[in-house]
Amino acid sequence: MKRLNSDTSNEELQDVKKGDLVTDTFSKTGLVESIEVTDDSLYRTYQFHLVTGRVITVKK
Repeated sequence: MKRLNSDTSNEELQDVKKGDLVTDTFSKTGLVESIEVTDDSLYRTYQFHLVTGRVITVKK
């Protein structure tokens, strides 16, 4: 299981793939269904959509 939060390195965030078991260490845990990455030149935002319908968002 991979923990995803603001302390997670960019390399680890980029290594997450569909089907991985992830958690935000609070209340969101599940398998990754899809991943969206947006870059607004100031921050890179990772959105991990879980099969449970929840979304873990990490802004770096």
